[in-house]
Order: sequence, then C-alpha cells, then structure tokens
Amino acid sequence: MILRGVVRNLRLGVKDILLHKTRSLLTTLGVVFGVGSVIAMLAVGEGASQDALAEIRKVGSNNIIIQAQKDIDDESSGRQRTRMSIYGLKYEDEARIREMGSAIRRTVPVRLMRRDARVGDRKLELRVVGTVQGWFDLVPRRIVAGRVLRTSDTEQNARVCVLTETGARRLLAGAHILGEKILISRQYFEVVGIVESGTGGRNIAVPDEEVDAYIPMSTQLQLFGEVNARITSGSFEIEKVELHQILVEIDGDELVEPMAKAIEAMLRAFHTRKDYKMNVPLALLRQAEKTKRTFNIVLGSIAGISLLVGGIGIMNIMLASVTERTREIGVRRAIGARRGQIILQFLIETMVLAGSGGLVGVGVGMLIPALITRFSGMPTVVPLYSLFLSFGISVAIGLVFGIYPAVRAARLDPIVALRHE
Repeated sequence: MILRGVVRNLRLGVKDILLHKTRSLLTTLGVVFGVGSVIAMLAVGEGASQDALAEIRKVGSNNIIIQAQKDIDDESSGRQRTRMSIYGLKYEDEARIREMGSAIRRTVPVRLMRRDARVGDRKLELRVVGTVQGWFDLVPRRIVAGRVLRTSDTEQNARVCVLTETGARRLLAGAHILGEKILISRQYFEVVGIVESGTGGRNIAVPDEEVDAYIPMSTQLQLFGEVNARITSGSFEIEKVELHQILVEIDGDELVEPMAKAIEAMLRAFHTRKDYKMNVPLALLRQAEKTKRTFNIVLGSIAGISLLVGGIGIMNIMLASVTERTREIGVRRAIGARRGQIILQFLIETMVLAGSGGLVGVGVGMLIPALITRFSGMPTVVPLYSLFLSFGISVAIGLVFGIYPAVRAARLDPIVALRHE
C-alpha cells in the first residue's frame, strides 16, 4: 500500500514537471552545473596532485639527496670571474655519512659536468653523470635496451656510457644504438645501454634529467679531472667540485627524517659556508599529500556554492508551484488526503528535479576533465568518490530545499485553498 502510494505520487510529480518543461529544465541546470563543477574541479586537483606525488615517489621515499651549490656570496661576487671557485661536497662527506650507523644502507657519489657529444654530423649537449652502479638502484628507471653500469666498469675505468632515451633519440637517430661510439669532449665512449628519461625536476629537485649520459665516475676523473673550465657571458670561470651530489639510502622510512637532521648537523660542522642543500623526498611527499587534501577541500567548497545556488533555484520554483496548485491542494485535502501525503508529493517532485539534474551533472563532470586533458595536456583524474559525493549532495540539497515548500503546501487551509482562483 505504501509503495503504491509512493509510485502514484512519483507519477504525479513527473507529470507536473513535464507540464512545465522549460521551467523544469532551467531549474535543473543549476544542479547540473553545480555537480559538474564539483567533479571537474576535484578531477583537476587530483590529477595535479597525483602527478606531483608520482614524481616524488620516483626519487624514493627512503632516499636523501644532497646537492652541491655555490655559496650565495661567491655567486654574486665579481671576483668569481677571476679566480677558481672551490665549493660543494667532499669525498670525506660521503665517507662520514657512510659511517653514521646501520641506518645508512648505502651512499652513491655523483659528479656532473656538461659536455658536447658528437656522432657523425650530429651534435648534442649532454649532462655527463659520473657515478657508480648503485645510482640505478636508488634512481630506478626502466631499461629500454642493453644494460646499466656495472661495478666492473668502475674498477676497470671502462669507457662506456648509458644514455637516456631522449638523448639517444636526438643523438643516435637512425643509427645502431648499442655498441655505437660517441665522442664526448674528444674522448670516445661505447653506448652499452639506454634507460628511460627522467622528468627534469619539474616539481622537485630530482637527480636525473631528460638528456643524461652516465659513465663510471673513475673514468670521468681519469679523463676529465676535478676542475671544470667554461666560458659564460664573455667570462672565463674555473670550478673545482669534488662531488656534486650524494644520494643516501636509509634503512626504513621512519629513520629518514632523523637521519636527515643528523647529516645536516654533520655537514654544518665540517662546512664553513652553506655550499650544499638537502632534499628529503619523504618530507616533500607528506607535505604534498597535506596540500592535496587542503586543495581538494577548497576546490570542493568553491564548487559546492554553485550546488547551493541550484538548491535555492529548486526551492524558488517549488514555491511558485505551490502557489499555482493551491486549488489542486485544496481538492486533495477535501477528499481526504493527509498532510503527510501532500508533503511527500512535493518532496518527490523536488527529488526528481534534483536527482535528474545530478545524474546529468555527473555526465558533464566526467566530460569536462576529459576535454581539459585532450586540449591542454593537463593530467586529470576523476576520483570515484567525487561522483557519489556530488550526486548525493545534489539529492540532499534538493531534499533540504524542498521541505519548506512541501510543508507550506501541506499547511494550506482546505477551504481557503478551494476558494483560490
């Protein structure tokens, strides 16, 4: 009996909505755009957050990256053009870090320099990374072809190199890649492997770049030494840096931040100036996740305002409907309809408006992120919870804003209502 009454009221509600198609369509548009904007804004925020989080995770949450950097005073001094600049990390720094306890799983030293590479008529500037086999364990990248550096390469001062995929395509396009000889600053190296290119550090200071050539650090020291000379803006600069980076792997995520503080204290004790900086991906990861939550709340709140406006529109149209149907309400009350039945009838109409608008809004909300990704290249991810959340809110808003018109209709005096023209 109750179900039959609900079905009857549902039919009456749909019938009344269809009698005023244009008015009902305009009313639901507020809900449609409200739901669509909630889903789209959360999708944009989720896509940007996941992109940043994925980049941080590529570095490794249990790693610490220490980088050499010029002292600010030296960098701004005019004397930099006329003397050798000595700064950065030392071999002793790596040794001290290794000896800091069992929490240090391993360290990887890194030396960097930029050199022109040639293959036939092709020329490309590479970032030459002198390192050891452990680099590829701490900075994992998919092996596209061949192999990575081995311990034997370092022990034998082998003239071999591993290229990133982007560098290989630009320098060796159309050539046989593995076994090819490339000329780096008048020294020939054999290409033994290709790895996936890095991101270039768009969001954080990742240790790899898109165009890198990895060679054994012992070979780099033997052929190129520790002193780099370069001409920039008409000036001749000479730099001596023992290590440009030290990658530190910690035995457990819970020890990363305490060990980062200990390493920072050690470096501060042995460096008279701030010629290094530390990046702790785990701390960046936690901060990024916190920012993501805040970002989603802000975006959801802003988009939720449009849903609120849609709810006000529904209440407005239902109040107008009550006024138009005053005589109908009086007739129903006169023939025995209870107040609860009147309330239920108007609530069902409100829910139909809000629910249909919510369903269309879900479709719009899924379409907008796809269009954003298609035309702007910006990554978007539609969270599953946003679909249910936005639709649920639209129905709840319809219910809340439909109560007042429904109660007002139920409270009409039957006699007064029958006299209404």
